[in-house]
Amino acid sequence: MGEFELINHYFAAAPCAQGGEGVALGIGDDCALLDLPPGEQLAVSTDTLVAGVHFPAVCDPQLLGQRSLAVAASDLAAMGATPIGFTLALTLPSVGPDWLAAYANGLSRMAHRCRMSLIGGDTTRGPLSITVTVFGRVPAGQALRRSGARPGDLLCVGGTLGKAAGALPLVLGERQAPAELAEPLLAHYWSPMPQLTLGTWLRGRATAALDVSDGLLADCGHIAKASGVALEVNLAQVPVSPALQAFLGHEAALQAALTGGDDYVLAFTLPPAALPPLAELGFIEVHTIGRVLQGRGVTLRDAQGQDITPAQRGYQHFRETP
Repeated sequence: MGEFELINHYFAAAPCAQGGEGVALGIGDDCALLDLPPGEQLAVSTDTLVAGVHFPAVCDPQLLGQRSLAVAASDLAAMGATPIGFTLALTLPSVGPDWLAAYANGLSRMAHRCRMSLIGGDTTRGPLSITVTVFGRVPAGQALRRSGARPGDLLCVGGTLGKAAGALPLVLGERQAPAELAEPLLAHYWSPMPQLTLGTWLRGRATAALDVSDGLLADCGHIAKASGVALEVNLAQVPVSPALQAFLGHEAALQAALTGGDDYVLAFTLPPAALPPLAELGFIEVHTIGRVLQGRGVTLRDAQGQDITPAQRGYQHFRETP
């Protein structure tokens, strides 16, 4: 099967490629065309997943299809953007019909959940890698950014942390666990749900935001640096799921929650007065974990107020060696 036959059969005909709101022209021409309402800006983000780095080379392609879109769409949530569409650049070592059909099915499932359309892309031969570029819209001047946190703000997260890091030994086949422990961890790893509704609600309310992809402490460091402030995280307030604690034990679960990657929940700062309406609107998974102070960097404190900040704060693709 040639490149164009592959695209037409598995992707152009997929449910997620049939257009949607904001898509004037999708797959079939040299470029897609997107419509933006007056007064809105285009939000764009790209994520690449590489076999053996971001996911096991041998895995369920349907789950991989869900994950590959979800991790990219999470960036739209972090900016408070409403999704429009996405492109897919797929590098394949070979053409396997069953693999492609399952992957396209998973991709369409997540696209339906995120209300976005496949609008184009590319396929080529080589080691398995997946690049997804997502497009969203946001009212001009209202995009959430990392640079607005102010002393006195609260530091919050949109859900429990560490489940994806806890799932990794299960994904890699290094450990096993009873279904009641394994299933919630694996579900979060393979199908993280971008917090798009929370992101749009935070527009005009949160002072800074991002999605936790490389570890809570590492990603909070990005907010602190961009905003020119200090963030203080209280260990006792960091939310950890019961399944993760039962699987890893208390200390290891906390470590996963603080420094493990791939959570894809939002971390954000906002004035204290903006917090109560979140619970009233049903955002019950939002947790306050700290505060914004004058200064620089991120500090982790125990229940006695002692500085227990670890040297290793999250995942880095390129780490300097001594």
